[in-house]
Amino acid sequence: MKTIRLTVKGKVQGVYFRAYAKNKASELGITGWVKNLPDENVEIEATATDDLLQQFINWCREGPSRAIVNDLIIEELPYEPFIDFRIIK
Repeated sequence: MKTIRLTVKGKVQGVYFRAYAKNKASELGITGWVKNLPDENVEIEATATDDLLQQFINWCREGPSRAIVNDLIIEELPYEPFIDFRIIK
């Protein structure tokens, strides 16, 4: 198990990115959180196995149909055992 931080850049606010990310993470069994940033990007912290995280990263590169992802920054963090996956306001 490991924890990563994703910064999703592009047209990712106002397109339900957080809601779709929550659904995808829950479907995959990933725990963590997602939130909008003041600079109009989206930040995600996620904990799971390498394989599940890679599937989630692949999904984040595209996002929901109305999103336009220009860049995805991935950072490995110290392991964080989240209970579930939630949207942070």
